[in-house]
Amino acid sequence: MITLAQEGSPLGDSSPAVNITVFAALIVLTLFVTYRASSRSDTSDYFAAGGTFSGAQNGIALSGDFLSAASFLGIAGAIAVHGYDGFLYSIGFLVAWLVNLLLVAERLRNTGRFTMGDVLSFRMRQRPVRAAAAISTLFITIVYMIAQMAGAGDIVALLLNVRSSSGQALVITVVGVVMVLYVLIGGMKGTTWVQIIKAAMLLLSVSLITLFLLGKFGFNLSTLMERAADNNPLGERVLAPGAQYGENAVTKLDFISLSMALVFGVAGLPHVLMRFYTVPNSREARRSVVWATWLMSGFYLCTLVIGFGAAALVGVETIRNAPGEENSAAALLAHEIGGTVLLGVISAVAFATILAVVAGLTLTASASFAHDFYANVVRGGRADPESEVRVARITALVIGGVAIIGGILVNGQNIAFLVGLAFAIAASANLSTLLFTLFWKRFNTTGTLWGMYGGLGSCLLLMLFSPVVSGEPDSIAPSVDFSFFPLSNPGLVSIPISFLCGIIGTFLHRDSADRKDFAEIEVRSLTGIGSRDVVL
Repeated sequence: MITLAQEGSPLGDSSPAVNITVFAALIVLTLFVTYRASSRSDTSDYFAAGGTFSGAQNGIALSGDFLSAASFLGIAGAIAVHGYDGFLYSIGFLVAWLVNLLLVAERLRNTGRFTMGDVLSFRMRQRPVRAAAAISTLFITIVYMIAQMAGAGDIVALLLNVRSSSGQALVITVVGVVMVLYVLIGGMKGTTWVQIIKAAMLLLSVSLITLFLLGKFGFNLSTLMERAADNNPLGERVLAPGAQYGENAVTKLDFISLSMALVFGVAGLPHVLMRFYTVPNSREARRSVVWATWLMSGFYLCTLVIGFGAAALVGVETIRNAPGEENSAAALLAHEIGGTVLLGVISAVAFATILAVVAGLTLTASASFAHDFYANVVRGGRADPESEVRVARITALVIGGVAIIGGILVNGQNIAFLVGLAFAIAASANLSTLLFTLFWKRFNTTGTLWGMYGGLGSCLLLMLFSPVVSGEPDSIAPSVDFSFFPLSNPGLVSIPISFLCGIIGTFLHRDSADRKDFAEIEVRSLTGIGSRDVVL
């Protein structure tokens, strides 16, 4: 077992040369792929890859876009430390795709063109709705990116044994700059190919580690889990629900709130929704979700084995004392079973995971701002493609800078938990308005604005005054206490508020409820008539 001195490296005396070499090779390879696939001026190519990807390709890219640092590093660490309760993240992430498959994927692809704002503004007033869509996209993307930046800082800090706050801040900054380059160079087409490569690497790596771990315990999962329980201070409590969320009524409500955010959040994530526009028709959009769901099912089953394997072979105390804490579990396990070489490979895969996800997030936010806000709000739909792409690239730089600062502030938090907050914002701001737009004839512009701003505002407000920000030893600002909302995830309150605000706004002001437009969007969303390259 790896032993950790307070000032020593959890990786022993291993040299970082191998890890740095693998990292450099990966960055050069993916940047080359991105450059070769890049499209420099056309908005359709830059934002949606021209709709040229098949359902299988897009499904692999979807899994690559969605299987983030939270899925690989955060969930593995949560399972290692908290056991069964950590695996609940995997269940929530996976069940959420049924909402996408049944309610969103096909209708969204048939109705929009580049962004979620295209769908919402189809039967509403263009400027206020597009502005609201751009604002919600920016908030969701930045919170999601902050989690990825923190994960990138954790994995590199572990490899280089960087323990000082200034050193980890420098690591996050350098990583953030590299990630933004992918979007500036490649657009959606280049980003998609990076995500396909990354998904293949990630799925292969976790499958091989899972097989190795099971073989080490005679392919007996029960033996592995018993060893994990013996090596965890919580003992056999980690094998049943409640080790993290079963202490009292507040923690149980927190679990329900987190579950709501995970299950409903995926259908409101802008970077997932935008990926449905990279396929030529709705049939391929459905195939994308099916492919992604099967691939992610296998992946999350592997994380169960990897998480308990980390507890069994590495130990919870070692994980908690390492740079990155819970987020270091997968890397420490790789070093334990395969030494420096396997650690370099797994760390490179984790880094590629973060690269691909951040590239997709940055592209989505910059596309929404350039297409929805700049082109349709500021320029009134009269922006030329070159200026739209230019604004998108400038926006990517700004968003990258904000995410780097945020990643430094939340360094040390569990990444899966941080992503859960982004899911809560997505479900609160976007889900109600998307469903009402597609399914409710009477829904109007006022209802859209009330639903989006009400859900977004309540979610952010509750987060600000929750234990996430202040009042607890692991808060972002532990030295002060201005929290009054007891739950760490606000989804239980903010998601219903969003639906309620949308309903109230619709009934209070009948300003743009157009039955003809609803009939048109209903036919178009179901059949694809009027969308690009229709295949019925």
